[in-house]
Amino acid sequence: SLQKALPGCNTQGALLMQCRHCIKYALGYCVKHGGKAPGWKEPLGLRLGDGRVFRLQFDCKACLMKILSVFLLLFLVSCYGNAPQSSEALPEDVADTVVVGDSLSFKSGRHYSVNYNFVVKADSIILLRQQPEELAAELAADSFSVAKGAHLVVADIRLLDGVGTDSVWVQVATEQSDFGWIHESSLLPLVVPDDPISQFISFFSDTHVLFSLVFVIVVAFAYGVRHMSRRRSSIVLFNDIGSFYPTLLTLLVAFAATFYASIQNFAPDVWRHFYYNPTLNPFSVPLLLAVFLCSVWLMLLVGLAAVDDVRKELPLDEAVMYLVSLAGFCAVDYIVFSITALYYIGYLLLVAYTLFCLYSYHVNHRCRYVCGNCGKKIRSKGTCPYCGTENY
Repeated sequence: SLQKALPGCNTQGALLMQCRHCIKYALGYCVKHGGKAPGWKEPLGLRLGDGRVFRLQFDCKACLMKILSVFLLLFLVSCYGNAPQSSEALPEDVADTVVVGDSLSFKSGRHYSVNYNFVVKADSIILLRQQPEELAAELAADSFSVAKGAHLVVADIRLLDGVGTDSVWVQVATEQSDFGWIHESSLLPLVVPDDPISQFISFFSDTHVLFSLVFVIVVAFAYGVRHMSRRRSSIVLFNDIGSFYPTLLTLLVAFAATFYASIQNFAPDVWRHFYYNPTLNPFSVPLLLAVFLCSVWLMLLVGLAAVDDVRKELPLDEAVMYLVSLAGFCAVDYIVFSITALYYIGYLLLVAYTLFCLYSYHVNHRCRYVCGNCGKKIRSKGTCPYCGTENY
């Protein structure tokens, strides 16, 4: 029970809210609706990451779940760290139920809850009108389809006796107020959260889109660099301008892409939670995501500074070509490092790329000559960029 899980902590509190959504029902422990009898004694509780615990009361006659306030000081967080060992202990799937912000997240890795909004990204989704219990009884299924681009709202999440992810059923509602059930494992690959950030992540995570972008960008980038080399135009990292911002921008993109792949490799659940609950605020997420979001904001600031310096140092036509080549460099960096870091090659590649960028900047901006007319330092013989005098 909550009292045993929280020794010495008060489990009384004021009523905060009551709702029709019931955790016991969602987990399949509602005896009133055909669920199995729970193996624990109440009260139960929901806990937040900052240590606050909210007691739950179940009014089964009225089908209501009540949430009561129970406040714990942060230094008492450890009081619920030890799970009860008696036969009255909560089952694993309930004891690890937590609330993160406004999203109900289970130990199984579910980062969405009832009332969560999805958009269909597949060509269509087949939903079943029957209750999962009826489908388990092998009754005739009544299904309907939902087309691509349709909006869905999670109406219920139900855990039935079964094996693996197929034991989780999700009921969704369409814009036409039609309700249907589908396995969670079948639903999630076919939908995307109804948020621009999540949709952006989903779009650039698609394998076909990624390889198409690789081909187009590499071809355009190679053609642009070849054309600019013939004209002896300024090119980032090779015939660069006097500003360090373009070089710094390419390094930031390479670092962010590598870090993005590292989160997917070593902390996939952290990235999965961010995918379902995206934000651009680096101060409201775990440290790993905070570092990634800070790098994204830093890329934006450095990019603006690079555009400003290019505008000052180059004529309009050359500035446009230079910025196009810079965008191509950044795109190639993102694709190369986000893919190679998944296979651990990207880390060595990032070190080599960093050394190359610093060496290239040092070579391009080392002034070994002095103009014979104005006395300004210049990088090479030829026309002085300050006074126009030819130096041989």
